[in-house]
Amino acid sequence: MLKPKARNTPRFFGGCAAAFACVGVTFCAQVQLPIPASHEFEVVTVAEGLINPWSMAFLPNGDLLVTERGGTLRIVRDGMLLPDPVEGVPAVQAVGQGGMQEIAVHPEFEANRFVYLSYSKPNADNTMATTGLTRARLEGDRLVDAVEIYEASAWSDMPGHYGARIAFDDEGYLYMSVGDRMAGLSLTSIDQGFDPDLEGHPAQNPSTAQGSIVRLNDDGSVPEDNPFVGRAGFAPEVFSYGHRNPQGLAFQPGTGALFSTEHGPQGGDELNWIRPGANYGWPVIGYGANYVIGTEIHASRFRSDMEQPAAYWTPSIGISGLIFYQGDQFPNWQGNAFVAGMAGDYQRLVRIVLDGQTVTYRQPLLAGEFRIRDVREGPDGFVYLALDNIYSQPSSIVRLEPADE
Repeated sequence: MLKPKARNTPRFFGGCAAAFACVGVTFCAQVQLPIPASHEFEVVTVAEGLINPWSMAFLPNGDLLVTERGGTLRIVRDGMLLPDPVEGVPAVQAVGQGGMQEIAVHPEFEANRFVYLSYSKPNADNTMATTGLTRARLEGDRLVDAVEIYEASAWSDMPGHYGARIAFDDEGYLYMSVGDRMAGLSLTSIDQGFDPDLEGHPAQNPSTAQGSIVRLNDDGSVPEDNPFVGRAGFAPEVFSYGHRNPQGLAFQPGTGALFSTEHGPQGGDELNWIRPGANYGWPVIGYGANYVIGTEIHASRFRSDMEQPAAYWTPSIGISGLIFYQGDQFPNWQGNAFVAGMAGDYQRLVRIVLDGQTVTYRQPLLAGEFRIRDVREGPDGFVYLALDNIYSQPSSIVRLEPADE
């Protein structure tokens, strides 16, 4: 992995892109659109020595909270990683993709001190796990009054697809993704292809949270106006379903539209505009293929009662975190989405320009440079990246700063 160095890193320029802009999801429009202006930037190290950093969240005082997948919560203060983990975090099952996952700060943190942690919650004998959500107060660099406020009905002995991303809307409702928990696969036959019972897949059954995005009150209870409240056979917390493994969740400024990034199989990573009650098709429709053998998974690419992605990536970039940039350090990027990618030769940061909820332009940045697990905007207007090492070696938090002219 390329190791960034503070203040003397090479510059990167974001102005190069494909000549044709993909404005649809099933074809690439054969018109050349103006290339939006971009910025030169440099990569500056913020903190080093983290093991599998998974999620970042800023506090009003400028402290940066960082989860490490192995089960810890860390604080970066004044550019230094504090040596001791935060006390009071919940127990996790740190196996495979599981562990400590998202850290989110309540919109009214200065008044209530609430933070939220999502994680792979183990059962009593540690043979299964699901996505859990705990709320606690952060006092004196430790968590107090921690209470588990939500347990997803997504128990499995498989070690991945927890989802676990969190976003708050302008009214204070909490949205969290819950992955499909690798349903349709088994550890002993993952190279033999996906279970052919596509319609019977748990992500197509909204009676549980498996393969969904849920909407909760900030105490974990279910809002009365959720789309499936009161409907027989539907879990009341489910907001949307038909998801595989949503790894980014963010609201678009100005419109309030909710978007997610969804990690596909061998191809088929997606950016989705999330609407209440909608079915996003996994695994019945999509753009991926079976791992190893490369055979078809889906029944088709399109079905009228299922949503198409706003954009997709084939081959997969190993899509992960998502933000909408609003800062003033990079004025040409304001309102743009940024998604992170972790996959081998395709790891990158992608700038996405939208017209409303329609993608008009995609620009790869840092292609091949870093395995990026999370992306956030700091209160200083810089773009922060959590770099993940696949072999669990120490890695860094870095940020993008405008290059000196």
